[in-house]
Amino acid sequence: MYHIKIRTLYFIALIGLASFAACSSDPKNAEKNEAVKEETKEESNALELTSEQMETVGITIGNIEQKNLDAVVKANGQLAVPPQNKADVSILSGGIITRINVLEGQQVRKGQVLATINNQDLIKIQQDYLASKNSFVYVQAEYERQKQLQAADAGTGKSFQSAQATYNAEKSRLTAYESQLRQLGVPPSSIAGEKIISQFPVLSPINGTVGQITANTGAFVQPGTSIMEVVDNSKIHCDLTVFEKDLMAVKVGQKVSFQLTNQENQLISGRINGINKSFENESKGVIVHAVIDNAKNKNLIPGMYVTALISTGSKLMSALPVDAIVRSEGKQYIFVVAENDKKDDAKTFNFIRAEVKTGVSEQGYVQVIPIEELSAKARVVTKGAFYLQSKASGGGEEE
Repeated sequence: MYHIKIRTLYFIALIGLASFAACSSDPKNAEKNEAVKEETKEESNALELTSEQMETVGITIGNIEQKNLDAVVKANGQLAVPPQNKADVSILSGGIITRINVLEGQQVRKGQVLATINNQDLIKIQQDYLASKNSFVYVQAEYERQKQLQAADAGTGKSFQSAQATYNAEKSRLTAYESQLRQLGVPPSSIAGEKIISQFPVLSPINGTVGQITANTGAFVQPGTSIMEVVDNSKIHCDLTVFEKDLMAVKVGQKVSFQLTNQENQLISGRINGINKSFENESKGVIVHAVIDNAKNKNLIPGMYVTALISTGSKLMSALPVDAIVRSEGKQYIFVVAENDKKDDAKTFNFIRAEVKTGVSEQGYVQVIPIEELSAKARVVTKGAFYLQSKASGGGEEE
């Protein structure tokens, strides 16, 4: 009889254990347990401070405000110069370079001699020019004589017409030779008698700075070949890529703040002066042109990469003082007073860290976008958040 009772009690105990295991494996119970764990974990991460501690370290509490901040569109791009401010120095007639008069980086003015080319065709052009010039003297005299006879009714109309035709043809030929000489940089007035030259100068087409020189002294250069470039940086501007989602907010005349990525984040200002009307390749981006204020004194070089903020106008947005934002492990946070906490006149406050994203910053305020929705009446730390962050990471244990 005694053994039967023991067996009965053992059986009841087994049934109880099985029922407990079944309840533990229930998904609903598991969710409840996880929720309890999360709530316990959140409570354990809360920071508790007294009113005296907050006053000592300068922590203040307030609400997320609605501020009119200057909305911006962020864009990337690089500096460039207009086509009319960048010139390739080419030659019209091939020849051997006998002299290069400038160095890369040197400032030059329009019409300055950059190099000298030895060209044999130049000799023939001068010979033809001198022959045409001498012939024109005779043709012109004959034309004037026939013109006078025609006026006095002493000559024939046929002779006058022949002299006139010859005069016009020789004059056109002479003008063509003069034009060829001017294109080669040789003034026709400098050629007289037996004074014939075999070299012509290469002149700078614009004011600017000499860029890369691609030829050496003694090299033979084909016609139309560029031997160097001249760049005028006084009209440098920025070409920005604005994507389709932001394009409607960008207008001509808007202010732009540029940050030079490779120049110790130097800031410069400018304004939008042109917007392309077609997309660039497959990027779904449109090139926006912006002029730079006082570009001459900025030591800017075409090709520099920039990050730009285009001001698109004021907009009402949620904002907090800059001191309310802390950063940790690449994320940004604010500290929120626990909703079940006491009022401001209570002796203790509990703070919970909430992740946010930030936007534009202006006049000491920064736009905040909470990752998880906060109550409209949520109270947050507006000053002294750095102390709470230090305490949360272990730096304020002794305090």
